[in-house]
Amino acid sequence: MLPSRKAFAGLACVLGLAVVTPGWAKPKAAPAAASALPAGARPQEVDQLAQRILQTFQVPGMSVAIVKDGTVLFAKGYGVRAVGKPEKVDADTLFGIGSNTKAFTVAALAVLVDEGKLRWDDKVTDLIPGFRLYDPYVTRELTVRDLLSHRSGLGLGSGDLMLFPPSDFTRAEIIHNLRYLPPASSFRAKYAYDNLLYIVAGDLIPRLTGISWEQFVQTRILDRLGTGCAATLTLTAGNRDVAAPHVVIDGKLTEVPPDPSTAYDPAGSIQCNASGMAAWAKLQLAAGRMPDGSALFSEARHKEMWTPQTIVPVPDTGGLTHTRFRNYGLAWFLEDYDGAERVTHTGGLIGMVSYVSLLPEQHVGVVVLTNQQSGAAMSAMMQTLLDAFLHQAPRDWVGVWQKRNAEQMQKGDDADRAAEAAIKAAGGRAFLPLEAYVGTYHDPWRGDATVAKQGDKLRLAFSRTKGMQGDMQVMKGNVFAVRWDDKSLKADALVNFRTGMDGAVSGMTMAPLSPTVDFSFDFQDLDFTRTARTAP
Repeated sequence: MLPSRKAFAGLACVLGLAVVTPGWAKPKAAPAAASALPAGARPQEVDQLAQRILQTFQVPGMSVAIVKDGTVLFAKGYGVRAVGKPEKVDADTLFGIGSNTKAFTVAALAVLVDEGKLRWDDKVTDLIPGFRLYDPYVTRELTVRDLLSHRSGLGLGSGDLMLFPPSDFTRAEIIHNLRYLPPASSFRAKYAYDNLLYIVAGDLIPRLTGISWEQFVQTRILDRLGTGCAATLTLTAGNRDVAAPHVVIDGKLTEVPPDPSTAYDPAGSIQCNASGMAAWAKLQLAAGRMPDGSALFSEARHKEMWTPQTIVPVPDTGGLTHTRFRNYGLAWFLEDYDGAERVTHTGGLIGMVSYVSLLPEQHVGVVVLTNQQSGAAMSAMMQTLLDAFLHQAPRDWVGVWQKRNAEQMQKGDDADRAAEAAIKAAGGRAFLPLEAYVGTYHDPWRGDATVAKQGDKLRLAFSRTKGMQGDMQVMKGNVFAVRWDDKSLKADALVNFRTGMDGAVSGMTMAPLSPTVDFSFDFQDLDFTRTARTAP
């Protein structure tokens, strides 16, 4: 999910996962060939850099892999799998790779295209009867290619509140509820990253093959690569070499439970390691060819994956790197990076982030996996290694990202203080007695939420998840701030109650309290109607 920072339901029994058994025994990566690695990317230098990154950014563990000219030159782990525990990270330690899963979903579909079971420009409604989006025209015209290109017109992260905090929404429910999400832009007019349409794309696998997405990706891709990786968290059972997710809460590094959901699997579920991701990078750089010369998918399919589909705005890097264009292909960002072609993607789950960069002209692939959701940590490692292979003058990327991280944290603190000040300045007086807001509210795609009175305050609780409930503070009039019990969400919100012609509360809308709230908390897409005046 999150190229996003997070990507997110029913477990092994949902899609028959219990019958799939990944093979953990696999060939080890070749020893690092120091002579083939440029200055800045040699083993001792990577070792020193990794230790500095772990300490600077409060990251428990990290795994790094480097591929060049079809050979794994480096694959190694650093730190520990869980804070406060002795087990070390190694090249076989599994991490959640989040949205880097999307490229595996595209690879699975590419296999079906090669087999003649699918075309990229097939209409989704021809493949999934009953599929609907908000706009009938978009419903009719949406293709498989559109599912994979972030150009449907849905807003950034639209519907992600069905995915996390962990909920009990099923894949079928998520696909059905897409019809209630209003577009944020015209069809095929604008890039906006989304996870839900990759869930739809994954649902094509069982419809066309009769086996689940998880089984297909495990047996047709991961096991064939010999990666030791698992298509979903439930398939890691029996493997003890698994990293635990971590977040920083009130300045303290904290282990958190992994997300048990499976509904979002095609968008962000794969658990992989440095050795496995190195094999994946080799496959990509070889245009779909396996080490034995056989093809997982054809060169024609590979070319389509790396062909621009949607223009992506070029981010402002403050002159630190030079990127003139950016596009999205099929599950890959395509850009120039300091004059070189780069094919790349990031991925995030709660407590985990991953980063893959491929330099086709240099025949180089770099993978970074971490068990703390620090984009600064993975970026510092990635950009140092890319500079080495592109023969750029060395830059202190740890220092750069440490400074940027501090600036972002300061902005976040400032935004939080501004939000607190706004709450205090609002006066804390509601238009109506608190009892007038109590009740059950229903949103077409997210379901029910309840407002209950406890003592002298209100509490809001979302259905379908235990992760979203919290106290409500009166701001002014019919506007309240909700402060979630789970502080690790960092997603406090505003609630605006609306009234009908009779003056009674008839519904509520929401918005993020702070601009620092992650885009996947798409509160702005919610529109609750009051269905009962007494909370259950």
